[in-house]
Parts: sequence; structure tokens; C-alpha cells
Amino acid sequence: MSLCCSLPTAKSMSLFSKKPHGLIKAASSSSSSSSADIPDFLSAHWLESRRKRPFGPRLTFNAEEAVQHQLDALKYNDQPRQDYGIEVMYRFAGFDPFERSTYFGPFFDLGQFERFRRIFHHSSYRVLLGHKERKILSSLFVKENQFKQRVWILGSRPNEEEIFEFTMVQGHQLRIGGSWDGYWLTESLHHDGDAFAGGLAY
Repeated sequence: MSLCCSLPTAKSMSLFSKKPHGLIKAASSSSSSSSADIPDFLSAHWLESRRKRPFGPRLTFNAEEAVQHQLDALKYNDQPRQDYGIEVMYRFAGFDPFERSTYFGPFFDLGQFERFRRIFHHSSYRVLLGHKERKILSSLFVKENQFKQRVWILGSRPNEEEIFEFTMVQGHQLRIGGSWDGYWLTESLHHDGDAFAGGLAY
């Protein structure tokens, strides 16, 4: 029985011994193109995008600055969009969205931003929106991590003025999304009177 048919010829051996130059070239070009897709520097727009992040509590803010930034947001409430100032207030709010809160005095379910927003458009709180002037009446650290400030507000409408009290707390509040230890958050914003005497549909 002849075995020559089962042995590879020199010609066939040369076919197997040749390097697949085409494949190697393709692989190297693919590798170089993929590495070119990964930048070795930050985008020119990176810093700008960081500056545009939603405004809210910062570790660098002290208690008075936290109040100041919230009042500024309400003064220019509709910039850069409608009720943006109220959005800022909601970010500073230190209540649990799953519990009824005394943020405005009475117990309210404020877990939904829309309910929170409506209260600011109530007759007693709307004076804060787009207000013309304000004056700090008193400031007091009740505790090391609790600060109160009373503020007189002159509204944009005739004969519209009210007094409000901010209570800021630091260090022990936990909110959805992680620990807020060290941040000054608003525990309450109370009107200096009976703001909801006539009831409130929210």
C-alpha cells in the first residue's frame, strides 16, 4: 500500500509555512485606530461642563453663605429657566422625601418637587420669588451644627413684604444619593406668621 498520498508535498508545505502578512497588517492597523480613539487629554469643554452642573450644597459653603445662595436663587427665580430658583431650594432641602416634613411649618408630603414648588407660589411665600430687597434681621448659632437666620423680604408687588426664618443644619442629615455630612442643608423655612391660615391645596 502506497503512503505517498498521505504525505504533504514540498509545494503544499510551503503554503502552510507562509506568514499571513495580510492578517497581521490588518490587526496592527485596527490596533492603531482604536488607540487613536482614546484621547490622552481632557476635552476643551470639560471644565465648562463641570461649571454647568446643577447648583446646590457645597462643602465650601458656610451656613450664612448657604442661606445667601438660596435667597439669590429665589431673587432670580426664572433664570436660566422658570422656577430654577425653587429647584435650587429643593436641592438644599434637608428633609427625607419619604417622610412628611415640617420644612414649611405644618406637616407636608414634599417628596414630589411639584408639591414643593406650589407652596412657593402660595401667597405668603411668593414674595420670595423675584424679590427686590432683603435685610438680615438676626443670625444665631443655636448649636455648633444648627444655624438660624431671620430675613426681611420686600417683594416685587406693591406693599408686599414678609419675614422668614431659615434653619440650617450640618453634619447629621442623610439624603437619597449618599451622606451629606459636612454640608449645610435647610431644615426649615418658616414664614413669620400663619402662612397657611386659609388652607393650602398642594
